[in-house]
Amino acid sequence: MRYLTGLLCGVFLLSGVACADEAPPLPKLKLDPAKVAVAGLSSGAYMATQMQLAYPELFPSAALVAGGPFGCAAGRLDLALSTCMKGVPAPDAAALAAKAKQRAASGDIGALKGLAHGQVYLLHGKDDAVVAPVVAETTARFYEQLRDSEPALKSLKVTDDGGRVFAHNLPIAATGDDCDKSVSPYLGHCGFDAAGEIFRQMFGKPARDASAPKGELRRFNQDAYRPGGADAFLAPTGYVYLPPDCAARKRCGLMVAFHGCKQNADAVGEAFVNDAGFNRWADVYDVVVLYPQTRASTAPMNPQACWDWWGYSGDNYDSRQGVQTRWVVDAVKALGLP
Repeated sequence: MRYLTGLLCGVFLLSGVACADEAPPLPKLKLDPAKVAVAGLSSGAYMATQMQLAYPELFPSAALVAGGPFGCAAGRLDLALSTCMKGVPAPDAAALAAKAKQRAASGDIGALKGLAHGQVYLLHGKDDAVVAPVVAETTARFYEQLRDSEPALKSLKVTDDGGRVFAHNLPIAATGDDCDKSVSPYLGHCGFDAAGEIFRQMFGKPARDASAPKGELRRFNQDAYRPGGADAFLAPTGYVYLPPDCAARKRCGLMVAFHGCKQNADAVGEAFVNDAGFNRWADVYDVVVLYPQTRASTAPMNPQACWDWWGYSGDNYDSRQGVQTRWVVDAVKALGLP
């Protein structure tokens, strides 16, 4: 059996497909729980807000690019495709905030007081034809509703950066002709360094400018962190970026970066994990970047390898019991988050 497994892995490698058996587990690092954030594009933005609301004690800060408010889809794909993407009708921020408070009170998601000193940065382009600007604007109203209705959250900072002109993509510092398009690998050459602004919003003013990354991008076995052995509908292999000082056991921060639909490694190779711009800023801020990877499937129906923000992994997908939310918690704990 070991011979056959090795032979199959060899075939996969020749064809450019990753084999989980070749990837090691995550390294055990020294991570600072006071310097942690989640970020994501599109379905990855929805996943980031789900992680923040489900586990605010771990992820008090979030950067959301072209994403909508927590709980928007309510487990319904039709609602996800209409209200939560096209904004027809627009999501009801007040109702969603009230529902989130109810779910927090029941323990379905985390205690909202965990967001007290967090940061929320919302970036969305005026030319986004995939997730309508009104949806992202509702996300800002959702967080403002939570902040203004909960005395414990008066220090929660919400920044709505919606005045920039770009399409449904993650803007990068380089310039080109695709900023107004939504085309693979969904990194728009806009002359705006979204990754740098995300780091600044999450962790403060940088000590210096970023240069080419000098750390190490490692692959790791994602199947090792299946919660209770359950399938989280992820790819066999994920990525983690270690700045030089973090690999040398310095106490470092952590950012979990969620790709968008059709932006996983099976679809775009290492474009997102190498070229989005996070790694060079990770060196500046001494922040490890975890890049989990989804997989496409027909059963459940997820052909574009989106993160689960409408319920394909189960009814509890956006709660503390969701299989993907629990996978992320298991992975960051394995990485060294207390």
